[in-house]
Amino acid sequence: MLDKLGGAFAPKPSSGPHKSRECLPLVLIIRDRLKYALTYSEVISILMQRHIQVDGKVRTDKTYPAGFMDVVSIPKTNENFRLLYDTKGRFRLHSLRDEEAKFKLCKVRSIQFGQKGIPYLNTYDGRTIRYPDPLIKPNDTIKLDLEANKIVEFIKFDVGNVVMVTGGRNRGRVGVIKNREKHKGSFETIHIQDSTGHEFATRLGNVFTIGKGTKP
Repeated sequence: MLDKLGGAFAPKPSSGPHKSRECLPLVLIIRDRLKYALTYSEVISILMQRHIQVDGKVRTDKTYPAGFMDVVSIPKTNENFRLLYDTKGRFRLHSLRDEEAKFKLCKVRSIQFGQKGIPYLNTYDGRTIRYPDPLIKPNDTIKLDLEANKIVEFIKFDVGNVVMVTGGRNRGRVGVIKNREKHKGSFETIHIQDSTGHEFATRLGNVFTIGKGTKP
């Protein structure tokens, strides 16, 4: 994706909702993936004209970090893309219809209580949502309405549900949870079976639930 001088001199993502290892700066998405600009300065002028939205909000920072499951929208061309991983663990822009672009899946990191005992949950991309459904637990996935910032539905992190691996050597692989292994004082291991019947294991933190059902 980068030219031969691009590795060491690649734009570094700003600090934001995603880890720097797990995101792409907007300049690379616009210039190298979508090919809407030829140079760095063209990217800046596109952003300054407020043409690019991430998760429904206009972003003008050229190195704003867009990460897994983020929706990148360009209203001028009526295009929406979701950032997903391909099977080799690289970022891929998946084209969306307008209806799909209104929602986003978010993994729940933790659930806490604020002042006066008000419950709120934290998501993997730094969002805080108050008064969640009491059935939602950490590692579950919520479907979030981006306009209203409200939870539409949620998917439990249960055996038999479809997951995508978002970290480690198996990043980008999709499969069904077969079982969970808990080890005291160590990482919890998840065993996953993909559509071809191959089984592999990964850490709990690398797994992102994307759907209900038994077929990936």
